[in-house]
Amino acid sequence: MLQEETHLWQQGFEHVAGVDEVGRGCLFGDVVAAAVILPKGLILEGVNDSKKLSEKKREELYTVIMNEAISVGIGIIDVPTINEINIKQASRLAMRTAVRQLTPDPDFILVDAENIDTSIPQMPLIHGDAVSQTIAAASIIAKVTRDRMCQEWDMLYPEYGIARHKGYATKQHREMLIEYGPTHLHRKLFIRNVMLVQQELF
Repeated sequence: MLQEETHLWQQGFEHVAGVDEVGRGCLFGDVVAAAVILPKGLILEGVNDSKKLSEKKREELYTVIMNEAISVGIGIIDVPTINEINIKQASRLAMRTAVRQLTPDPDFILVDAENIDTSIPQMPLIHGDAVSQTIAAASIIAKVTRDRMCQEWDMLYPEYGIARHKGYATKQHREMLIEYGPTHLHRKLFIRNVMLVQQELF
């Protein structure tokens, strides 16, 4: 999990950031990205792709990462912006926002299968959260941050089950959309693409 980072450290890069996002494929809610710079050579036991970890383990590692990291940045892009610029661009904007919050500035960025609009040297890695500890750490921060937001959204809209499905297009979520219609936190284009039923939702 440190192969790419070690190679960069050996080239003289001091502050290597890992960047990842969560919520890109959801029907509901904001997209969240995180950027993390970890100390050179630090090994965090258990850090892996956030999707492979239990909620309890992610919460534990979130605390460890926040305590051990040199810097953490979080970018959140809301639903109106997603509707306006599309989810791909919103995801990139969330990543760029997260990177800009880092102090010190990173001198190299490892990104999970994406490119960020920045002059900082970067490398996209396919399945980056499974092969890079730094990207995996970012995926955990992003996932825990958004899951906590889902808990708050669930209290606002309890009938949709957001805390369970996190806004993804599960059978339950689609059924609740048909029954109750969309909220202002549902992504218009996503609903039109995923819901094959021809209904005037908007």
